[in-house]
Amino acid sequence: MGQLSGPPRIPALALIAACLLAANCAAQTAATPQADIASAAHPEARLYEPSRDAGRDVAEALARAAERGTYVLIVMGADWCHDSRALAGWLSTPRFARMIHARYELVYVDVGRPQEEMGRNLQIAWQRGVEEVSSTPAVLILSPGNELLNADTATGWGNAASRGESEIFDYFAEFDRDSG
Repeated sequence: MGQLSGPPRIPALALIAACLLAANCAAQTAATPQADIASAAHPEARLYEPSRDAGRDVAEALARAAERGTYVLIVMGADWCHDSRALAGWLSTPRFARMIHARYELVYVDVGRPQEEMGRNLQIAWQRGVEEVSSTPAVLILSPGNELLNADTATGWGNAASRGESEIFDYFAEFDRDSG
């Protein structure tokens, strides 16, 4: 008796499974708002817009902070950077958004790729004494009078995607001019 020949069944099943998985992922991606959770580890948001006038945005935030008596929180990052997207994602969650609104005027500034000497809007950091933005994001906390309050920690956020929710929340919720 001869052996039956035919197409192998395992590759066909694998192909079907891969197609179903791809379709499911595509459907979830299309239905997911920008600030939804992108992974189990942290939410992500793409809020860094290269076309915005960052200098004007910062000036307007400083004016609002002076009226409200709050700090200004400038997040200098880029949508290509997972750490920048992670920090923006956390700040966009309802828990963070309530606290941020109560304590800060929030401005997202697109910095391009400063690591590759293709940065933009870096003068915002330089004008406040931050000489080098070598990783993204950088976080500047300003007084309503435009004084940098967190010089020691401003450029230490290049690992934002690896930080836990509580660590990030506590930093911004408990920040005062002496803790910066």
